[in-house]
Amino acid sequence: MTDPALPKRVVVTGATGKLGRAVVAHLRAVGVDVLAVDRAGGRDPRDVAGEFLLVDLTDYGQVVEAFTGSADEHAGGVDAIVHLAAVPAPGLMSNATTFANNSAATYNVFAAARAAGIKRVVWASSETVLGLPFDTPPPYAPVDEEYAPRPESTYSLNKALEEEMARHFCRWDPELVMVGLRFSNVMDVEDYAPFPSFDADPQLRRWNLWGYIDARDGAQAVERALAHDQPGAEVFIIANADTVMSRSSASLMAEVYPGVEIRRELGDHETLLSIDKARRVLGYEPRHSWRDHVDLL
Repeated sequence: MTDPALPKRVVVTGATGKLGRAVVAHLRAVGVDVLAVDRAGGRDPRDVAGEFLLVDLTDYGQVVEAFTGSADEHAGGVDAIVHLAAVPAPGLMSNATTFANNSAATYNVFAAARAAGIKRVVWASSETVLGLPFDTPPPYAPVDEEYAPRPESTYSLNKALEEEMARHFCRWDPELVMVGLRFSNVMDVEDYAPFPSFDADPQLRRWNLWGYIDARDGAQAVERALAHDQPGAEVFIIANADTVMSRSSASLMAEVYPGVEIRRELGDHETLLSIDKARRVLGYEPRHSWRDHVDLL
């Protein structure tokens, strides 16, 4: 049965990406009508299961058409937007190309949603705004949403600016609900095989405090964010409840970041990317772990 708090029809951008695929499948499974959009490789929409539309998000007109149901055979009012599309990480394209694409796409999504009268927007921010790759140690652990963004790359700079942009869109429209999800490193089940090898060198994954997010839990977080109805802009760290390591979180911090304040007693493998706010406000609770899929013996 569909949660009555969920919007009925949702556009998901970046629908063919790793997280996008999981989000589209999850939302459809819980009864949400999804228009999946992407521009991946010029693929034929008829090759994609379910309703799909090729859209270049850097073209404002195309975005407006998608959000207003103006594209042929895709009519119907849109109640919410899930914006996941982007150059997904630093170093994949030149800095200027990454910034030009991601900033234009996100501005167009936010502005087109406003123009279409859509009051609910969930978008993918990033763990990188916390200061990744933590060459400068984090201010404390577990890290949370309480300190100002510390972008260390052009990709992360854009994500920090998106969060600021969302605050101003909500200032312009006091009824607007905008939720930024600071996703950790997204993983599918097939990505878990090498995880036990990380134990040999804790430096390998220090760059994000040994965090990750199972794509299925990322999709659950999107569902919970879509049900959030408090006007204004909010951001949440979205990670799994554990780390990628077999070693304890306390021992990892003591070895790699000995001078960093630990603000509470840590569970054995507790995430160092705090999900307390997402649990408290959104009702998010990770259901999956790499440990369920890899033989640790």
